[in-house]
Amino acid sequence: MPPGTAGPEGTAAARTGRQESADERADRRWSDLLQEVRVAQTGSQILFGFLLSVVFMPRFAQLGGFDRGLYVVTVVLGALATGALTAPVSYHRLFAGHRLKPQLVDAAARMVAIGLVLLALTIGTVLLLLLRVATGSAAAAWIAGAVMAWFVACWLLLPMVQLRREHDGRSDRRSVD
Repeated sequence: MPPGTAGPEGTAAARTGRQESADERADRRWSDLLQEVRVAQTGSQILFGFLLSVVFMPRFAQLGGFDRGLYVVTVVLGALATGALTAPVSYHRLFAGHRLKPQLVDAAARMVAIGLVLLALTIGTVLLLLLRVATGSAAAAWIAGAVMAWFVACWLLLPMVQLRREHDGRSDRRSVD
């Protein structure tokens, strides 16, 4: 069967619903990944810049040992998130010209996934630190924990539920055909 035509159910076109070559698919996935990373990368860089300025505020000197440690953990997480979310640029530079676009996309996608986890952890620790300083309440940890649970629900559980519904719906449609 000629390339790009619908074939057996196991072919890429049958699985994705698209008739594209492997190179076209890699180009599309790379473009999609870049659009996604632009959002997360900007947020992580702004948050990291804010974190770097906190240490120079007069109130920072008043923080206790736990809060200073929490700040250090938060800054390190922010740096790691920023590094992971900017890694696709480095991957692209190193892979360019080697005809490894599918491998580039896969590796960069893994780094973005790691970066998103690190970004969520950074946001959680920032929230914990801010609530501890602002309220001095033990409820700060519970609130930060609830927000982290919300991130898990929004970023992981809800998409997985939707994917399962779509997969189950396709299975039901195939069995009717």
